[in-house]
Amino acid sequence: MNAPSPPLRLLIVDDEAPARRRLRDVLADCADRLPVEIVGEAGNGLDALAQVQQQPVDAVLLDIRMPGMDGLECAGHLNHLIPPPAIIFCTAYDAYACQAFDLNAVDYLLKPVRADRLVRALSRAHSLSAAMLDQLREALPQARTHLSVNEKGRIVLIPLADILYLKAELKYVTVCTAAREFLIEESLIRLETEFDQTFIRIHRNCLVARARIREIGILPGDEDGHFLRLDGLDERLLVSRRQYSALREKIKTM
Repeated sequence: MNAPSPPLRLLIVDDEAPARRRLRDVLADCADRLPVEIVGEAGNGLDALAQVQQQPVDAVLLDIRMPGMDGLECAGHLNHLIPPPAIIFCTAYDAYACQAFDLNAVDYLLKPVRADRLVRALSRAHSLSAAMLDQLREALPQARTHLSVNEKGRIVLIPLADILYLKAELKYVTVCTAAREFLIEESLIRLETEFDQTFIRIHRNCLVARARIREIGILPGDEDGHFLRLDGLDERLLVSRRQYSALREKIKTM
């Protein structure tokens, strides 16, 4: 006789307490068909990330529309775990918006969640690829509040407000804050598109935080060469000739 499978360890993430209670009730109704262990609840994406790193989680029932860090961003950060948990989105989006999930073979539950649909989703729950999440973000765009990296098996969040500049180096991007630097595997062009209101290009390989610009000056002995200084950073960053005029114009409107 085969040994029974261990219960699926679940984290419920929704900013509304009644929605979390309903999911608990529906999961209790499904217990005879699919044993689960609810290891915790979270009311936002940041709390969810903290809880997942404190205890093992097999799957996350993840609301999409939440204040601060939404479900899509939270899922992207969870994907940096090895192995990442399975993700099932719970959403009140209309049918048109849900086409994005269908096209990307991403499982989702429409609220109010039904027992049969929940069992089916949990039975085939899987982690999401980076490509799936990229396509979902394009269909349901909202800029992230944090970037993240995996350091020694843990997710390290980098608040967008702390970033001074982003510099492309080979296949990585260096993320510089006043405290330290991080390496992330993302495209500088993609970051520029997503955060065009926060960062501005000063060189083909560098974006800087608009709000941190302190000074633009001429390089000694080079009337056509310019540099830029940022609050919280001692080093001078090179401004390319191509970007200088556009930079001056954009700064005037800031």
